[in-house]
Amino acid sequence: MNKEKSITFLEEVSTQFGDWENLELWIIDTISNEGYTVGEISFVFMNDTDLLDYNRKFLDHDYFTDVITFDYVDFNLINGDILISVDRIIDNAKLLKINYLDEFCRVVIHGVLHLCGFKDKTDKDISLMRNREEFYLERRSFT
Repeated sequence: MNKEKSITFLEEVSTQFGDWENLELWIIDTISNEGYTVGEISFVFMNDTDLLDYNRKFLDHDYFTDVITFDYVDFNLINGDILISVDRIIDNAKLLKINYLDEFCRVVIHGVLHLCGFKDKTDKDISLMRNREEFYLERRSFT
C-alpha cells in the first residue's frame, strides 16, 4: 500500500509563524537530501510545561528542553512526532542573540534530523548534528 506523504503542524500555542507551505517544502527537501522518503510527520508546538510533562513521562528527564522527537521510522520511510517548546525557542533566541525565525527553524530541523538518524548524546554526535543543522539552515529559501 502506498501512503501519501503527510506533514502536519499543530499549534497548541502560537508560534507567530505562518509560512507553513515553505516550511513543509524545506523539511521534505531535507529528508530527501538525507536519502529518505517522507511518510507521516506531526509537529506539535506547545509551552514549556507541557513539553516538560512529556520529557518526564516518556524520557524520565526532569528538565526543560526545546524538542522531543518520537521516531516511528520504517526503513527509509520517515514517520514521527516532533514536539517543540515555543517558550524554549523564544528564550534560546534571546540567549543566543539571534532572531526568532532562525531559532524556530533550527529546532524544527533538529527534530527532523533526529528522524533521519542523527544523535546528539556525544560531543562527536553533537558536532555532526550542528553541522547538518547549519547546512540545512543555509539551504532554507524563506525568511
